[in-house]
Amino acid sequence: MLARPNVAVFSSANASEVTTTVTLPAVCTAPIRLDIVQFVHDQISKNTRQAHGVFTKAGMQHSAESWGPGRAVARVPRISGSGTSRAAQGAFANSCRKGRMFAPLKTWRRWHRKVNIKQKRHAVASALAASALTPLVLARGHRIQNIPNLPLVVDDKVEGIEKTKDIIAFLKKFGAYDDVERVANTRNIRPGKGKLRNKRYRLRRGPLFIYHNENVTLLRAVRNVPGVEICNVHRLNLRQLAPGGHIGRFIIWTESAFKALDKIFGSYRNAGQEKSGYHLHRTVLTNADIAKIINSDAVQSALRNKKTNKPLHSRQKKNPLKNVGAMEVLNPYINTVRRMEEQANENNKNKRELALKAKRGFSKNLSAQDKAGLKDRKKKSRAFMTNMNKSLTEAYNQNDDQE
Repeated sequence: MLARPNVAVFSSANASEVTTTVTLPAVCTAPIRLDIVQFVHDQISKNTRQAHGVFTKAGMQHSAESWGPGRAVARVPRISGSGTSRAAQGAFANSCRKGRMFAPLKTWRRWHRKVNIKQKRHAVASALAASALTPLVLARGHRIQNIPNLPLVVDDKVEGIEKTKDIIAFLKKFGAYDDVERVANTRNIRPGKGKLRNKRYRLRRGPLFIYHNENVTLLRAVRNVPGVEICNVHRLNLRQLAPGGHIGRFIIWTESAFKALDKIFGSYRNAGQEKSGYHLHRTVLTNADIAKIINSDAVQSALRNKKTNKPLHSRQKKNPLKNVGAMEVLNPYINTVRRMEEQANENNKNKRELALKAKRGFSKNLSAQDKAGLKDRKKKSRAFMTNMNKSLTEAYNQNDDQE
């Protein structure tokens, strides 16, 4: 990270006058962990929620009872009575009209969240470091093109400003009023029910004043400037340093507040005094160009050669039940067995054909006397069946006449 060793302190009366210089606090060079900032901001934002829930008896105050099975309707409880459209309608269930909701909200839900202290401190340190980088502040949307320096540090006399017109003149003098005008132009009516709950208008965030001494008159001076906020350096709030979880807030420091950062957060050599035992988060990588690191000679020389896929065997295993050659290797006698089976099938086929041929040619091999006898037997058989059918018909007709 590019950081200046010293930061100029400007006079609150003259934006072009540098009264002194202060050493850049170590917290302004801390690693910017956007993941930690976003997580902590998301968790601590839940601590301002107010518990709410639905009426415990809502949807359950009907006179309803299930009709039970056997009536070709669902078993859901139904409104009793008759004569109205409401009668026999479903009740109680969350799928019914005017029924209760599923898993109704309770006031004893876990609305708030606990966040690790060190994690919150890392998030604040990252937000402070991001506020010292011009690209990140510009990326957040602040208008800082006309300010003399970033981070902007002024002498402690600014804490004595009492009137709003004086703080506006101060902001115009240092070129920070452009950001206030940007905020004022974004004032619009909040969508939804929030406009009925004393939150009618929405504003973006402008400059943030951070002071050191207690009970300063600057508190009253900035409270009526749109988008401008104020915070004590000993009570830094991540929701002000990174509103919405977005780092790069435009901060205006007083000299004493800027000097107090080293005492509060400490340095990479010493722990913070006010935050007992806290050490600044150290960067894991000094060079973020991962491609350059991987392709460097030092890394490439330590890597092993590229692995290639080698087959486990050169020949594929054949299934002997489906592959003739594989079966011959396992059982050389298989060819003899096959020939014997084929010969047996051929013999059986010939026997069947001869039997059918003999059966079909039975009448052709008979003598003339046998053929005459066969013809006479067929004739007598037909005559016998004809006489039997005639006798049965006459018997049926006789029975019908008697009845």
